[in-house]
This record gives sequence, structure tokens and C-alpha cells, in this order.
Amino acid sequence: MVESAQPQTAAQAGPGRVPALTSYDPRTGESIGTYSVAGPDVVAATVRAARSAESWWGALRFADRRRWLLEWKGAIARRLGELVEVVCAETGKPETDAAIEVMLAVENLDWVARHAERSLGRRRLGSTWLSRNQRASVGYLPLGVVGVLGPWTNPVFTPMGSIATAMAAGNAVVFKPSELTPGVGLWLAESWQRLVPDQPVLQAITGDDSTGAALCQAGVDKIAYAGSETGARNVISLCAQTMTPVVVERGGKGAMVVDVDAELDAAAEAAIFGAMSNAGQSPSGIQRVYVAESVYEPLLDKVVALAKRLRPGGDRKASYGPMVRETQAEAVRRQVKDAIARGGRAVVGGLESIREPYVEPIVLTDVPEDGLAITAEAVGPVLVINAVPTMDEAVARINAVDHGLAVSVFTRDTRFGAELAERIRTGVVTLNSSMAYAGIPAMPFGGVGEYGRGHTHGEAGLREFSRTLAIAARRYRAPVNLSTFDRHPRHLRLAKAIFRMRHG
Repeated sequence: MVESAQPQTAAQAGPGRVPALTSYDPRTGESIGTYSVAGPDVVAATVRAARSAESWWGALRFADRRRWLLEWKGAIARRLGELVEVVCAETGKPETDAAIEVMLAVENLDWVARHAERSLGRRRLGSTWLSRNQRASVGYLPLGVVGVLGPWTNPVFTPMGSIATAMAAGNAVVFKPSELTPGVGLWLAESWQRLVPDQPVLQAITGDDSTGAALCQAGVDKIAYAGSETGARNVISLCAQTMTPVVVERGGKGAMVVDVDAELDAAAEAAIFGAMSNAGQSPSGIQRVYVAESVYEPLLDKVVALAKRLRPGGDRKASYGPMVRETQAEAVRRQVKDAIARGGRAVVGGLESIREPYVEPIVLTDVPEDGLAITAEAVGPVLVINAVPTMDEAVARINAVDHGLAVSVFTRDTRFGAELAERIRTGVVTLNSSMAYAGIPAMPFGGVGEYGRGHTHGEAGLREFSRTLAIAARRYRAPVNLSTFDRHPRHLRLAKAIFRMRHG
């Protein structure tokens, strides 16, 4: 990522030493690996190798790329346990959570491999009476080389949304994983290289923010970034200098709306899972819930009961793991302290819940809308529940805070829920579930406004990593030809008459 690294992660290189970074297990603080920090020369050489591989990969038929990608999918699936172990070591996630993340990523890889031709293959276009002699078509070709800057929050699923989609579209990929999860990135690249050792269609480079900056300026054809707001702004600024297009998935957390007729047990369960899973470090999770006043108390009681059952830790029975980045615990402390100072109430946990590297569940209520727990970038097991008089008020409050990829709406009236969804300024809305869309590979991911630029996943993601080529071919000489300086006056009179009949 192009953002400041965790202090103990980057090892300073002395005179004559190669810069290196160390990966740590956030559960214990123990070192689990040392990796090089790729400088501009290494990044440039990696991109050159990718260009060479892309000339082979991009020229393959869709069917051939599909075959290679499905083989890669199978290779990852067979070694699921290995990758899960790496994810657990670098993020502290419970084994079940890491396995789910990898399985979702593999499902997405399978989908893009099987649907790339249908989404990107050349197809016929219609014409008008003025162009009946033309045969028009449109198709989508590879961009070339795509640079992917991955996050530490979901170090497999999130970057694979760009990696797999870009590769299915015919591009080569240079992947720079987070400085906190370099082992995950190298594992993914190595799994591809085992299949095709002579064609580096996917390569991984490790490093810190300077490595990410070098990749942004290495002349790739597009950069896909997922991470913090600060990192997103840095990436956009760097890419602007070389006019490199970007796909940005900025960090934040979504919201939930609970109407008077909602199934409260399901809403409470979804809110807790969306807020607390992955230690609250999922940008697609739930940060705040706006609930109709008449069902506020019963929903709050259910949420409190569920939250009190959760326990963070580093063992197999833990509900979730530690904070991956040290500074995030302090961010949680600031937000909770600010919420209470502004009149908010902690109904589960509080400042005493922060026992680094773990943060126990915290549920806040009556938090003012200008509080940091609502307005600031949120990554932690903290849930805000506020009552609202109407669903219109809920929509207004959600739209006032621009950092959410997804919003969940709970109501038994699905027609009303869909109408409400169209009024919310967000990229994804789920009805009566939270985060379920992550398991639907055909659904595009993308935010609006400052949250995100572009899409990953689904057909929209495949086209995001492609260039459009439209072709018009003349089939025969037009009986009414207006595309010439020698056009006959009779042709113009006839064209005007037809035009008036059609449109007048």
C-alpha cells in the first residue's frame, strides 16, 4: 500500500545493507519472515517481465485462458490449508475466517474464468436506417499490465478481486501486497508460477510505501488499490502524474437500516457479524445501525446479548483475532472516548475493552452524527446503534457520511426495501442480510463519491480491466449515401423525408 507502515514492520537498512521488512504475527509479536523492499529498479524490471508475459497471455483465446485459470483455481483449492496457515500467521484471523476468505476468492476466480468470454467477447450491434450497410460490433481487449496494491484487512479475497478479474481479461498482473501481509502475496504468485514457470503473468513484489509508489509510476496500464483513505489519496495523486487510470476501493465501513417490520433476530445477528467479524477490520462490514424508534429497544437488547457472547483471542475457539495494525487500537480508543464525551453511551464494553492487540466487542448508542465513531474511518469491533424517527432520516444520515461500500436494509417489505436502496448513495445494498454479496461473484464491487472509483468483480469488473474496441465494417454501397461531398440532392431530400416520418 502507499501509506505509512506499522513502525516495527519496516527494518531500516544501514550502509551496504539491502532494505528489508519483517512480517510479524499480530497475536504474539513474533517475527515470521523477512522480505526485501523492492526499489524502483526492481519494480521496473518486474513490469518489463510482465509486459513480455502479457504478449503471450493476451493473445490466447478466451478458452485457453479459461483452462489455465481453472487449473490455477484447482491448485489453490488443493493447497487450501497452506494458504490459510499463512493468512492466520500474518493477520491473526481464526482458521475458520481465513478459510472462508480463501474459499470466496476461489469462487470468484472460478466465475471470472468461466464468464470472461461471455462478458468481453465481440458481439454484434444494431444500426439505424442511415447505416444499414454497416456491420457494427464491439469487443473488449486487454489493457496490458495491471498493478494491484492489496490491503491487510482481507489479504486474499480483496486483491484477488482485481488479480483474477484482470487476468481473466487477458492482462498480466504485478501484485504488491500490504507490508503487513507479504507472505500471502508471495504465496499467491508462487502458486501461479508452479503452473507456468516461464510466463510471469502474475508476479508479486514486496516492500513498503516506497515500493507501492514506484509501482504507481512504473508505466503500468492501470492501478487497482484497496486500503485506507490516506493511501487512496496518495495513489490517486501519484497516478495522476503519469495519467495512469486507477480503481480505488477506499477503506471505511457500511451501515444498516432496520425498519419497524424487520425480523429483529436476523437483523441483530447480521449487525453483530458485520461489525465484529475479522475484528471489525472488514471495509464491507457494518459500522452503524439506524433503527426505527419503535423497535429500537428490542433490537438493542438482542445486539447486546449477542455481543456479550463474543471473545477475541488467538486460539481456535476465539470469535475473532487481534488488530493487525498496532495504530488501529489507538484509533478505536479515540473514537470511543470521543463518542462518550459527546453524550454517547457504551452499552457493551468501553475503553476498558481495548487490551492490545485485542479489542473486545464495543456497542455504542446515542452517538451524535458528528462523532468520530460515525465520521472517521472505522476499522475495529465497534458498533453504533442510533434510533431514527423515519426511514427518510436514516437515508439522510447514511448519505451524509461518505465512506461505505455496502448498506444493509432490513424490512419484510422487499419492494419498499428496493425503493429505499435506490435512494442510498452507495455501491451495494443487501436486503435482510449483511456482507452476503461477497459470496456472489457476479455482483460488481464499487463505491461512489470519495469511497471508490471503478469496479471489481462481475462483468463490470471484467470490463474495468479491458479496453473497448468498436468496429464498423461496410457491407455494401449505401443506396442513400450522405457521407460524401458528391452526394446527390435527391438523396438528401429522401433522407429528410424519412427523418420527418420517423421523428417529426
